[in-house]
Amino acid sequence: MAGTVDPSVYKDAVVVLATAGVIVPFAKSLKINSIVAFMACGALLGPFGLGGFVSSVPLLSTITVSSPEALTGPAELGVAFLLFVIGLELSFERLVTMRRLVFGLGLGQVVLSAGAIGAVAYALGQPAAAALIIGFGLALSSTAMVVELLSARKRMTSSAGRASFAVLICQDIAVIPLLFLVSVLGAQDGSGSLLAGLVQALLQAFTAIAIIVLVGRRALRPLFRLVASTDSSESFMAATLLVALGTGMIAAAAGLSMGLGAFIAGLMLAETEYRRAIEVTIEPFKSLLIGVFFLTVGMGVNPAELAARPFSILGIAIGLFVTKSLLVFGLSRWFRLSKATALEAAIMIGPGGEFAFVLLNGAVAAKLLGQEPASLVLAGVSLTMVALPLLARLARALSLKLAVPVMLPDEAKVLPPDDHSARAIVVGGGRVGQLVGSMLEEHRKPYIVIDSDASLISAQRRAGQPAFYGDATKPDFLRLCGLEEATALIVTIDNQRAVDATVLAARALRPDLVIVARARDAGHARHLYEIGVNDAVPETIEASLQLSEAALVGLGVPMGLVIASVHERRDGFRAELKPSDAAAPTLPRHARSRRL
Repeated sequence: MAGTVDPSVYKDAVVVLATAGVIVPFAKSLKINSIVAFMACGALLGPFGLGGFVSSVPLLSTITVSSPEALTGPAELGVAFLLFVIGLELSFERLVTMRRLVFGLGLGQVVLSAGAIGAVAYALGQPAAAALIIGFGLALSSTAMVVELLSARKRMTSSAGRASFAVLICQDIAVIPLLFLVSVLGAQDGSGSLLAGLVQALLQAFTAIAIIVLVGRRALRPLFRLVASTDSSESFMAATLLVALGTGMIAAAAGLSMGLGAFIAGLMLAETEYRRAIEVTIEPFKSLLIGVFFLTVGMGVNPAELAARPFSILGIAIGLFVTKSLLVFGLSRWFRLSKATALEAAIMIGPGGEFAFVLLNGAVAAKLLGQEPASLVLAGVSLTMVALPLLARLARALSLKLAVPVMLPDEAKVLPPDDHSARAIVVGGGRVGQLVGSMLEEHRKPYIVIDSDASLISAQRRAGQPAFYGDATKPDFLRLCGLEEATALIVTIDNQRAVDATVLAARALRPDLVIVARARDAGHARHLYEIGVNDAVPETIEASLQLSEAALVGLGVPMGLVIASVHERRDGFRAELKPSDAAAPTLPRHARSRRL
């Protein structure tokens, strides 16, 4: 006999999954940051949002979270998973490579920001312990949001991206002793000195960490070797979750935080050959649980409180951002970073982060900080985090204005020939562009290569290639390259926005020009056909066709049949991706004849 099921037991979980699986992807399609979307959904569906109207409109109970406390456990797991992944990424080699920025710029930012913010909190009447925790909590930035924004804009490897990431690494390392500090301060009941309690807690923590490290070093590698030998992804996933959560629970049993145990587990696994596989395995769980954490953060936002004290919250948000940004900018300049890099890093690091909620809520639970000042401060932190995507755009725009013009080598200063000769223009001098150029040479078709990478252009010119420096998205530069007389434009770069901008600029100048462009995938190819290319070459489709060709030949199918089949399939894809004849760009007769 089947047991009865109470839907209310699972309702909160369904709301969370709906948020993660439906609402957040929809928000991302509208270019809204996923973390901001989670926080907004939490504020909307929480007890201070629609959940506050359940008594008046009972139907709202089906789409709101009735018990935010029920999400506390998953939120804590999300923080533990975040620290676990941070531990995986903090390899000794990376720290050594970035030690100057991590332990110089990063440590300076944490200490100075904590000191300045803590001093303000103390001057406003907070006790010394509370002011200290507020200072360090607000000194931390949002690793999750900053890394996501930098990665989305492909800025992680830029100077500003490396500087920001170095500061974030130091902040993430600082979280561990700060969590320990909160637990030690909270354990003091007034009897006995703080120093004695601190020594006792340090001994207890050292013993627990030593046991975890000793057992982990002996057991983790053999465990994952055994699991990997089964060739079972499910077993590997279970072992990864067991290590992350099990180590966290051991640390929690010893009086430490789960996050500290998970962080140590990540550090130990970073030294093994299974590190990359573990990162891939843990990513979906981490993303979902971090989303739950930010959902609970949003549920703690009280619109009535915001309306009651808007100027105080706005003042905290502005003061926090200005203080941290000025300190980061000054430290960055002291470490001899350029003004553009220092400004972009300062704006990215200026807002608060998720660990402010962890530290301040922990301080409230330990009765080190009152609920009212904590709520007020965290509301200001939330405001800076919501503004971070817009601040990231502002940072990039301002850094471009401050950027020092590129000092070009002599080879890159050569202008394109102004002889009005008909030649093809290859945009992009990378490996794809070089191969296209060699094919044009083989068939004795004149061409030039243009690229915005000065070092690449210099190398090609030294090798005797007709390469020239410039930005192909600029119509004036395309005219300078002889676009009006060009026989074709071949776009080989892999930057989707740059490809689109180049095609649009060229098509506006030459409606009759043959344009062939490299596409990221079928969707990008379809878009390129819509904006005027004659042929788009999707990387994914071409790779699959070449793999199929090699496989069929290897299986004994005659080469002629294979080539015919591949060409037929390519024509089918092209017909499917192209718009209708009415919408397709009109080609001149000589261009059509060349394509036949």
